[in-house]
Amino acid sequence: MTDEIMKVINDNVYGVWFLIGAALVFWMQAGFAMVEAGFTRAKNSGNIIMKNLMDFCIGTVMWFLIGASLMLPAAEGKSDILGILGTPGFGVFTDYANFSYSGFVFNLVFCATTATIVSGAMAERTKFLSYCVYSGVISALVYPIEAHWIWGGGWLAQLGFHDFAGSCCIHMVGGISAIIGAKILGPRIGKFVKDEKGKVVKVNAFPGHSIPLGALGVFILWFGWYGFNGAACTTIEDLGSVFLTTTIAPAVATVACMIFTWIKYKKPDVSMCLNASLAGLVAITASCDVTDAKGAFVIGIVAGLLVVFGVWLLDYKLHIDDPVGAVAVHMMNGIWGTIAVGLFATSKAPGYAIAMENGAIKAEGLFFGGGFTQLGLQLLGFVTVAAWAVVCMTIVFLAIKATIGLRASREEEIKGLDICEHGLTSAYAGFEFGAAGMPDIDITYDDVVSVGSESVENAVPAMVKTSDIPDDKKITKVEILMKQERFEALKKAMNDIGVTGMTVTQVLGCGAQKGAPEYYRGVQMEMQLLPKVQVEMVISKVPVMDVINAARKVLYTGHIGDGKIFVYDVENVVKVRTGEVGYDALQGEDD
Repeated sequence: MTDEIMKVINDNVYGVWFLIGAALVFWMQAGFAMVEAGFTRAKNSGNIIMKNLMDFCIGTVMWFLIGASLMLPAAEGKSDILGILGTPGFGVFTDYANFSYSGFVFNLVFCATTATIVSGAMAERTKFLSYCVYSGVISALVYPIEAHWIWGGGWLAQLGFHDFAGSCCIHMVGGISAIIGAKILGPRIGKFVKDEKGKVVKVNAFPGHSIPLGALGVFILWFGWYGFNGAACTTIEDLGSVFLTTTIAPAVATVACMIFTWIKYKKPDVSMCLNASLAGLVAITASCDVTDAKGAFVIGIVAGLLVVFGVWLLDYKLHIDDPVGAVAVHMMNGIWGTIAVGLFATSKAPGYAIAMENGAIKAEGLFFGGGFTQLGLQLLGFVTVAAWAVVCMTIVFLAIKATIGLRASREEEIKGLDICEHGLTSAYAGFEFGAAGMPDIDITYDDVVSVGSESVENAVPAMVKTSDIPDDKKITKVEILMKQERFEALKKAMNDIGVTGMTVTQVLGCGAQKGAPEYYRGVQMEMQLLPKVQVEMVISKVPVMDVINAARKVLYTGHIGDGKIFVYDVENVVKVRTGEVGYDALQGEDD
């Protein structure tokens, strides 16, 4: 009796956890949206957010119309079709009382994840309508059929192929779809420079507009991944082990990537390390339940190095433009994670016995005495699922390209998809200043001068002094470009010698050295624009050389980037309030 009670309790507890895990996987959509938006340019942020929203919404519609019946195990009294797909039906409408609600929702959020992977690799130049079409096809047909082979009782599941949480059927398939789409779509304008023979001679870096936003997305995804990998666990030991491996692999991958980029590029690459965290998560997903800490450690090291290699391969050898690194993260590490099961699966992991009992694995990995049995099954699954994805998505993308078109126009790409596809002037309206972020407003001269109650001529009587300007009181403008951190010292130095008026602007710039050589995702920046402060002063009383000497004294370090001082003759100055001109316009009320 006690055993029966405990079984009921456990079934309900893990049933609730199952749905909590589904909610965490849904929350990962926010993570994907932030990563993609942060790693691309601001003019396309709204478009990317819209695509990630529609991934789930369109995916939900296609899932309950057709996808779920093709993927989920056959209903009672029915069989699937040759182990290839489930029996098409509308059980969610016709037999709601007996429907598997939890399984429907859980598998739905995984389906949406597959579709959203594609958007990052094809960002900034894909027509929104075309995106909606291929996202729907992935959710309706591509993912459900191959997922049935693995998770729906299909032929791979019957053989003992193991993919606990989706390295193969989700990430690899999403990554393969991404590389095919990016190849057919073509690179963003200016990404690759070609010579007269069409050979790529230079790769340009397109830095993302918000690394903090991308980092937020990575942390959201890592948090959600505990549900992604752990939701199907049925014992506390299994769940704890999955949480452990899901933590070790991405952490080790990130450290490995940091060390490698630090050595190769002289500085640790921020965006690449963020990608490495995701790569480690993808790589451990298939084996998270059947591997131990040592296996997770090795899987993480390989993942961290593989993501750097993947980005380099696409940029410099294949010349495929992937703005966010989706191919390196999901396809390459999805393949690696799938194969890793056949290398590192061990009976010491709590989930191994559960998988063996359910027929979800046949043997331990090669490195744990299992021989080539499981490795062979993993390779078979990888090859067949990859072939399915390649054939299906090639047909889908070529069909879209031949009909409604796949790529946005050149003009739309240059302007940004936010304004052209959605009528969104800026995703950051009110926070970003500049022509791209401000609405077009017609302002006339009358609008400006009518703000005050008096005319400009009558507002303040002119008090023009008639004193002659001494020859030694000529008007000079001094402009200083300098490091930000030296501004306070300069301000004090100018105040000490009697210069109190200045205009300060934060700018980006570089000198003849074009900035120090820097890399973004392994690509050298052609011209590194560094944050600077521009200080402008118009002086008359204070000798110019005093200003120059004082400025040099506080700005000099002896290193490149100390700044420059420009000196200009000023023809005239007019004080708006009083009408004073020349030397008098620069004097205070008491002068």
